[in-house]
Amino acid sequence: MLEVFPTSHISQLIDLRAIEALDVLGPTIRVLTEPEAEDGSPCVMHGTIPPGVMVPLHSHPDPETFILLSGAAEGLAGADGELSWSRIEPGGIFHVPSGAKHAWRNPSRQPAVMIVVSTSKMGRFFQEVGTPVNPGQQPSGPPSADRIRHLFETTERYGYWIASPDENARVGLVLPFAP
Repeated sequence: MLEVFPTSHISQLIDLRAIEALDVLGPTIRVLTEPEAEDGSPCVMHGTIPPGVMVPLHSHPDPETFILLSGAAEGLAGADGELSWSRIEPGGIFHVPSGAKHAWRNPSRQPAVMIVVSTSKMGRFFQEVGTPVNPGQQPSGPPSADRIRHLFETTERYGYWIASPDENARVGLVLPFAP
């Protein structure tokens, strides 16, 4: 269980080192501001995409804004049939509106570290699908069938969408796992 921070009207300093990292099948997320009961309330997270790791093509009704702090990554965005990869470097901001298809990949040799601003619903989703890891710890191998099944079941329950292996391959992504 994650440590709960007060969500009342009290300002607070959040120590990133005290926040548990969650492995989300490769990338890690730290939920910096505890999700509130209202799905649309803002939630701020800290994400890391290790070198060579990708986030498959997906969409959800929650908008997301990514601010790259260090490293470099490529974000896939655009309209159906017109999706293209954009390189994002430190200080770059990548915005994903509600319902937009998008994906990530890190072809570099350094972790891509970013701040993610989204909704409390998205924060709860990551808390539910992620598994705790020690800082700097890499997954020991491919995710288990149970973790993959849990990801896809949770994705469906939240009303989110993950592209098929063929759809991912069409945008240059090979899934390290399959539904």
